[in-house]
Amino acid sequence: MSTATLGIIGAGMVGVGVARRAVDAGLDVVLGNSRGPGTLTDLVAELGGRARAATPAEVARAADLVVAAVPLAAHERLPRAELAGKTVIDPMNYAPKPDWSVPELDRDELTSSELVQRHLDGAPVVKALHCIGPKQLLNLFRPAGAPDRTALPLSGDDLAAKDEVAELLDVLGFDAVDLGTLAESWRSEPNTPLYAIPYVGQPPAGLTGPDFVAWIQNAPGTPLSAARVKDLAAAAVRGPAGFRL
Repeated sequence: MSTATLGIIGAGMVGVGVARRAVDAGLDVVLGNSRGPGTLTDLVAELGGRARAATPAEVARAADLVVAAVPLAAHERLPRAELAGKTVIDPMNYAPKPDWSVPELDRDELTSSELVQRHLDGAPVVKALHCIGPKQLLNLFRPAGAPDRTALPLSGDDLAAKDEVAELLDVLGFDAVDLGTLAESWRSEPNTPLYAIPYVGQPPAGLTGPDFVAWIQNAPGTPLSAARVKDLAAAAVRGPAGFRL
């Protein structure tokens, strides 16, 4: 495939999960975070010879394709100049807090990925890897053509960039379903039928708040077909933006 080196900025649960799946799929991975390459020594050793650590700017320069696995509140710290011309995967979700929110998102005037694209104006942004958890990413991958292969949604304004991300998802072991532009990416964001739950199954009754999140994070995963992704996206109704416990 065209992506020989996958860059990952952010070493939280999402970034590490993508890194593990990418290395296992045969890709070279370069990881960076805000605390410096020295904090990633143990992780890189665990991932093996296909992985190395760098600064976020070095990740952007070295990679063919970059996953920006940082909190949405930190998206303006992404290295815009170094990411120019690179396709950037946005797995971020809006989670407003008492001390941080974005009025434009609260009013549904734009999607969180449009906000990221506004900052990364020189790089095509593709929304993907945002509605499946790291554990499910590591459990649900299948070879192409498998009857129980799981599909993941993506959205973006650049057709070539979306093709590049779909190719990456295929290498990682998933089908891709194009939901349209970044303006339509809300169809797979929190508070929609396509977000998280279809990939884990119905949670036990009575779970709320942190217990609900913990259950989702640890569920082994449930395969989801491309046809079902399309149906759930079509059924989505836009409501209040953002994940709220």
